[in-house]
Amino acid sequence: MVDRNSPVTEDELHVYVDGELPADRREAVELWLASHPEDAAMVAAWRAQAEAIRARYGSVISEPVPARLTLDRILRKRRSWTAVAAAAALIAFSVGGIAGWMARGASAAAPSELETFANEAMGAHRLYIGEVRHPIEVKAEEKHLLPWLSRRVGTTLRAPDLSSADFKLLGGRLLPGVNAPAALFMYESGSGERVTIYVSRTTELRTSFRYKISDKFGALRFSEGGYGWVVSGPDDKPRLKAIAEKMYEQLDLRNPVPPPQPARSDADQLISRRGS
Repeated sequence: MVDRNSPVTEDELHVYVDGELPADRREAVELWLASHPEDAAMVAAWRAQAEAIRARYGSVISEPVPARLTLDRILRKRRSWTAVAAAAALIAFSVGGIAGWMARGASAAAPSELETFANEAMGAHRLYIGEVRHPIEVKAEEKHLLPWLSRRVGTTLRAPDLSSADFKLLGGRLLPGVNAPAALFMYESGSGERVTIYVSRTTELRTSFRYKISDKFGALRFSEGGYGWVVSGPDDKPRLKAIAEKMYEQLDLRNPVPPPQPARSDADQLISRRGS
């Protein structure tokens, strides 16, 4: 029997993210993450970072090394310390999968903040939708869910009503974001399908809807009023766009307000575009 509280090292978490953890430890690590939200959030951030790197540089890793940089050609030159150092550097970069990036040049544009933002949201979505016992940190029926996440994220939040799309709110959790804490709301349909809404502060004040695909997942991202939003779910652009539009109609995104104070009533925590 697997001990859900058996200690898990940071090295094991790295190996788990890389998909190289032995089968006899994988279940123990997953049980550990299910009951340790801080470690689970850290793993989600690592996965999002890896996804951003693959999305940006995955295509160049398989490119052939230019003839002028082949090891044989370098070694045929005068065996000075400079030539030896260059050969050693080439070997190190090749082993690390960075040779393609170096050949292309460091001037390549880095992923935008909102793209990185979306990668983190998809990483969190991928991690938590598979959880059976601990998909969320705070249940939807608990009154402190919205006030707590609003205070931590920095604006008054409302969990959109997606019942018309056959999705019911399960609850939410707090995660580390790109620039500030992030909130993740999880919804589940009658058939057990799950979608998530991720929100956090961003420096990009306003952007249009942008769709992103990763493996079998899709995400629709946008920003408004200094906050970024990502709706993640199955790779179904029309469906995710419909959900995002329903969410946008219900939330006061253009004029975000300060987060609620603890002394205020629950009714003051919720706002809509019509002020109701």
